[in-house]
Amino acid sequence: MQTIDSLALKNLLRGAWTAQLDSVVRWHEESPPADIAAGPDDGLVELVLRQHLKNFLLWHVEDRARRKDVDDGVITACKREIDGLNQQRNDLMEQVDAWLVRVVATFAAQKDLSEESRRFNTETLGAALDRLSILSLKIFHMREQTAREDVDAGHLEGCRTKLALLEAQHRDLSRSVLELIDDYALGAKSPKVYFQCKMYNDPALNPELYAAGPVAG
Repeated sequence: MQTIDSLALKNLLRGAWTAQLDSVVRWHEESPPADIAAGPDDGLVELVLRQHLKNFLLWHVEDRARRKDVDDGVITACKREIDGLNQQRNDLMEQVDAWLVRVVATFAAQKDLSEESRRFNTETLGAALDRLSILSLKIFHMREQTAREDVDAGHLEGCRTKLALLEAQHRDLSRSVLELIDDYALGAKSPKVYFQCKMYNDPALNPELYAAGPVAG
């Protein structure tokens, strides 16, 4: 991996959440891809967009799962799709974290730290980028609400207030991510990958699955 300094990493992060915001708009104007294939030269932005796509698809399946005018078979299919997308979303978040940990490990201040002296943040950078992904979806859909012509003025005003709050949250979280990179560059904190150890989709770990025995093919 090419050595990346803290300034370059912050520029990549800005590019990543800008790509999240832009792709939400584009994927609503066009059909979103079913997947984004991994490439050998993929960097942070490509990894973040691949993870972001899972959030985009998940958002719309979860909307569909809340319909009351369809039969239970549709909702069951949605639930299974949600489980799969959630697992992929978390796996890709860990890939983003692993990429970032490898980059930050090359910072001079990180190389001099002993394991005992390392301090960690309350969430990983991958988790923060996942939150920014979801915020970009909330911002798009709340902005849609402010342009509706079939609702009253109270609805529109309420949605404008919520939109401003979401945009402020996105700005604040983005700034906090960049400040965390400064902490890494100073050696004040270190990143780490915390693998999720998800159990619900694993037939060896979910008691409802292993108690039922193997499914006949």
